[in-house]
Amino acid sequence: MSVKSPEAPPQGGPSGIRGIETRSIDWVPESERHGKLWHQAPLWFLGNFQYFSIPIGFVGPSLGLSLWWTIVAGTAGILVGTVFMAFHASQGPTLGLPQMIQSRAQFGYRGVVVALFATFFTYLAFNVADQVLMSECLNGAFGWNADVIAVVTAIGAALLAIYGHDWVHRVFRSLLFVLLPLMVIVTIGVITGHAGGVPSDASYGFTWTAFMAQFSTAAAYNITYAPYVSDYSRYLPKSTPRGRLIASVFAGASTPAIWLIAFGAWLAIRLGATDPLVGLQTAGNNVFSHLGSVTAFLSATALAATMGMNAYGGMLTTLTAVDSFKSFRPTRRARILTILAFTVLWFVIGKAITTNAVGAVYGSLTLMLYLLVPWTATNLIDFFFVRRGHYAITDLFSPAGIYGVWAWRGLTAYAVGFLAEIPFMYIYNLFTFHTYYQGPFAKSLNGVDIAWMVGLVVTSVTYVLVTRSLKVEDEQAAIAESDRTLATLA
Repeated sequence: MSVKSPEAPPQGGPSGIRGIETRSIDWVPESERHGKLWHQAPLWFLGNFQYFSIPIGFVGPSLGLSLWWTIVAGTAGILVGTVFMAFHASQGPTLGLPQMIQSRAQFGYRGVVVALFATFFTYLAFNVADQVLMSECLNGAFGWNADVIAVVTAIGAALLAIYGHDWVHRVFRSLLFVLLPLMVIVTIGVITGHAGGVPSDASYGFTWTAFMAQFSTAAAYNITYAPYVSDYSRYLPKSTPRGRLIASVFAGASTPAIWLIAFGAWLAIRLGATDPLVGLQTAGNNVFSHLGSVTAFLSATALAATMGMNAYGGMLTTLTAVDSFKSFRPTRRARILTILAFTVLWFVIGKAITTNAVGAVYGSLTLMLYLLVPWTATNLIDFFFVRRGHYAITDLFSPAGIYGVWAWRGLTAYAVGFLAEIPFMYIYNLFTFHTYYQGPFAKSLNGVDIAWMVGLVVTSVTYVLVTRSLKVEDEQAAIAESDRTLATLA
């Protein structure tokens, strides 16, 4: 058995100081763990510090939820959803692997394609929605040609993904350094009344349906980040303190999301905004001339950078799926071609739909939440409570390894958890509120969607039960052999 071996990395690291990253789905040896813990918080801060976060705060008000109840529901949802994504971060330095390669331990060498489908569609749906929103919102805010915006955005995102891990970190930190002070000024303007806005004539209050819709949407927003996290922590040294890493990711991802959801709720209720970018532009320009325009442009640029992050994750997911059925050497060429193909795919789909159709994409992301929750529950229970972070890494790269081709325990827990969600599901278009599917229990709860919570509990309990017969001590010999092999490669 052996780990995937990429092209020989150039001197100075896996991609050199200015070069294109070499590694993809292969194991990162300790000698190349050049990441820094402090890089994590700004990466995930900027990941949510763009205008895609703002319309999440429109959900509650559109259902009649008041400003303060929207902020409470959005904050609670973000805090709950971020817990799951943050705990995945600790897997990166422990194993030095992309997230979905590690998932072979729970689902099997080929069984992991079940989770890969959900993660791939999540990356794709986000970039389709991002492209359409970028084109329409920048056209609305600045009058720029929507087709040109789509092309430039796709090229920029693809280039960032091609250059890879280190450049994603660098670009995100640079954008955050410029955008953060501007957004602080706009927010101060909101608090002091200089950003405009008046009390709404509409009636807002509290209903459980509206509260849970806002709560679930906010939770979904960060839970869908779960497949990304260890992809960007796998270059950290194995000795990285687990608690500090989890706290850094949690703070980085939750703070801006809570901030911008609250800002979005204010825009919807007090400013009457229907377009998040135009609303940001208007509020900022009310504070002082051109502030809103500059902030809106940088917020859109941050979203374009996040599209690069999605493209990087889509590449890792695609290569993992291909490797699960036909083993190959993960070369730099394979990385680049996969990213280019992924870019063409989201660009073509994005150009084929309208702004209203983006609401359908949001609905599909709700479905992806239903699909991702059983995966994240299975993965985290296995990592923290069953195998406790001890894996035979070389066996993850072999169908003949100890984890098997189709791992029945993980697949069973996933299936049971997903099936348990179906009666509680409520899938609808967040823009038109057209209902695609509403389960019988969701109807009896007046449209309150708790499907993902049910899936989380049922999957976790099921996996704990089916792994009671798993003798992890029998894996120790394979783990020891794997460690000896990796020591010769480090």
